Amino acid sequence: MPRPSAAARHPALALAVIGFSSLSASLMQSLVIPIQPELPTMLGTAPANAAWVVTATLLAGGVAMPVAGRLADLRGRKPVLLGSAILLLIGSLICALGDSLAPVLIGRTLQGVAMGYIPVAISLAREIMPPHLRNAAISGISATLGVGGALGLPIAAWIVQSADWHALFWLASALAVVMTLGTALVLPRTPATSSGRLDVLGALGMAAGVVALLVGVSKGGAWGWTSPATLGAILGGLVVLLLWGRFELRQTSPLVDLRTTARRPVLLTNIAGILAGFGMMAQSIVVPQLLQAPAATGYGLGQSALQAGLWMAPAGLMMLAFTPISSRMLDRLGGRITLATGMVVLASGYVVAFFLLDAPWQLMLASCVSSAGVGIAYAAMPALIMENSPASEAGAGVGLNSLMRSLGTTAAGAVMAIVLTSVTASVAGAQIPTLDAFRLCFALGAVAGLGAAAVTLGIRRRPTDRADEAGTRAPAEDSGLVLAGEPARS
Repeated sequence: MPRPSAAARHPALALAVIGFSSLSASLMQSLVIPIQPELPTMLGTAPANAAWVVTATLLAGGVAMPVAGRLADLRGRKPVLLGSAILLLIGSLICALGDSLAPVLIGRTLQGVAMGYIPVAISLAREIMPPHLRNAAISGISATLGVGGALGLPIAAWIVQSADWHALFWLASALAVVMTLGTALVLPRTPATSSGRLDVLGALGMAAGVVALLVGVSKGGAWGWTSPATLGAILGGLVVLLLWGRFELRQTSPLVDLRTTARRPVLLTNIAGILAGFGMMAQSIVVPQLLQAPAATGYGLGQSALQAGLWMAPAGLMMLAFTPISSRMLDRLGGRITLATGMVVLASGYVVAFFLLDAPWQLMLASCVSSAGVGIAYAAMPALIMENSPASEAGAGVGLNSLMRSLGTTAAGAVMAIVLTSVTASVAGAQIPTLDAFRLCFALGAVAGLGAAAVTLGIRRRPTDRADEAGTRAPAEDSGLVLAGEPARS
């Protein structure tokens, strides 16, 4: 009789490994943000070149998540998780040993590719967790996409103030070692859920289109929004993605099944994902700038980078704290209402920030409210995707939703930069965003949250959702799964 796996005997241990590893991969998003102004000097390069150290990770992560998800559907979850962990270790070591732009850029790209761990971890949690832990596991792992970015800022700022910048990447290397060992020794090997082969041409086409689009959006402020480089990147990316979509529709084993993606529940969840990513990132960009704005402006709070990071840290912890709440909401209300509620809570945080911005604790409060909404929403999105997608496409579907959130965060960076650099005043010879600019950013964040809630409520309730509200949950829906071979209903 085969011996049960460690995950089957100790599901909490498996969940701890998946959660720690997902958080470690997510930390790479904000690892170098505290040293971004010093990167040109540290690496001996121009500021425009140094900016790619941040951008490369975001681009690589955006492309890697749907590809990793599809590969996991075809080859099983564990090999992809282990490969992602090893790539994080290699990338971190390259950065830790590097002193110039080229090796650090290569290492940061590999760190971004390792973020493909997160959507695969979500789909694995659905497979191996017992029913009573399943929604809690999905909620916690989904939240790491936001938690990692929030906690990375104060951790990195503290390390940089007390040690050489290479220590950031030695820390990342240590995390990657633990992540690799835990994945190899604790997580079970699960069978593939789909047959066929990886659509390599589809992966390359999607990568080309997504990278061009994200580069155009993220660099538009530096290059000029009407410059040939910006317009060429954005329009070229859109054309490539349209051609890619036509190509994918003709494939028997596509990277992304666009017919499934076009189903109303999946499509609207992905649109909400873009708006949710926008809402999450807006506060991460705007609040630190307001905290660090000079007190001489009359509204700036004069905090250091480390102090600003510490004021933001509770927001990241709030996402984790809401994991059990998100899980109960999914159990009782379903993904549709949970996602809409989360986005309304996120918008409420921006409303608080719009009116309460006179002290650091007020902005911390607003960030905590918004982050609670992000935690709820990020838990609901993968649950909605997996409820309405065949089991054979679960990994790819969750990965695509993660890409949609990345598109939202990139758009937020561009839009916030436009606002904060367009509405400025001169203070001590420097151009500083005005109070009205910050308030406009908060208003845009609130609009994004309410827009996502409205889009989510456009998802039709299934008959089982109505039964749940009456207290008669159908047994087949207890796990939040669509039965194999049963078409998803919209």
